[in-house]
Amino acid sequence: MQKERIEERLEILRESRESAEEPIEDLQMQLEGLLDRRLAEEEKLGGARDALEEIDQEVRDKEQRRSRIDHQIQDVRSSLEKLKMESQALEIRSGNHIEQLQELDVKLQEILEQLPEGANEKDWAEELEKIGNRIQRLGAINLAAIEEYQVQSERKTYLDSQNDDLMEALETLDNAIRKIDRETRQRFKETFDQVNSGLQALFPKVFGGGNAYLELTGEDLLETGVAIMARPPGKKNSTIHLLSGGEKALTAIALVFSIFQLNPAPFCMLDEVDAPLDDANVGRYANMVKEMSKQVQFIYITHNKIAMELGDQLMGVTMHEPGCSRLVSVDVEEAAALAEA
Repeated sequence: MQKERIEERLEILRESRESAEEPIEDLQMQLEGLLDRRLAEEEKLGGARDALEEIDQEVRDKEQRRSRIDHQIQDVRSSLEKLKMESQALEIRSGNHIEQLQELDVKLQEILEQLPEGANEKDWAEELEKIGNRIQRLGAINLAAIEEYQVQSERKTYLDSQNDDLMEALETLDNAIRKIDRETRQRFKETFDQVNSGLQALFPKVFGGGNAYLELTGEDLLETGVAIMARPPGKKNSTIHLLSGGEKALTAIALVFSIFQLNPAPFCMLDEVDAPLDDANVGRYANMVKEMSKQVQFIYITHNKIAMELGDQLMGVTMHEPGCSRLVSVDVEEAAALAEA
């Protein structure tokens, strides 16, 4: 009878084990789906960043075109002002000539009819220049020209001041952009080297061997991407995309912990990180969390007994009575002391 009870008990335990393994397989499938979805979202994010960079480049090109057009507009305005001055001077001269003809009681049409046949523009222009020189030697002053010159001189001074302000502002912006680019490259390189060193140190601890490192995909630090090259024990160097689900999880853990070493946060929450891992890797993962807990407080959600054993505090939800759940908290060290007592 005792043997039959033992066999019945073993059968019940086998059925319980099989029913307990089914949720784990479902969770593994969900995790793989989420990882695939994450890769797709990262590709979309990379595309969006490339599009943003193209838009930024277009904005810079249009700004340069606008600057060139502003200079062209300024040249056209200067030419227009010059033509206006020449036109005003011609109008003044024409008005003076008409006034002179009126004072002499002579009509322009009659003069044109009385001109000799051999008259030409060059001879009369030379004669007019001689007369003009004679008038100039007499000391005649055109007060209207002096007033116009004063107005145009003040306008030129104002435009020169505006141009100097624009050139100074442009130089200030160029210096600020160069300074930001220089500091960004320096800070990115320093952070990249520190995270890379942390990843190279933590990866062998998490995997129990192997190596990993970060690699830049471009030469320009402002535009380059970052690839994770990982070689778990017994495998060749490859990108993280070619690793299994558990290997990806361990590589991500090593990367996250290396970032936390560089810039620790008050606490870190890990949700079912150990789900795709086997018992040996779960142990290394839990030991790494325990070691990192000296600097960062970790809160991790797990259903793995190995991870639970290495926790300092355990919190869970129990249903003591049907329909009535209750939160239970256990201090592992205190519980162990009570058990020994």
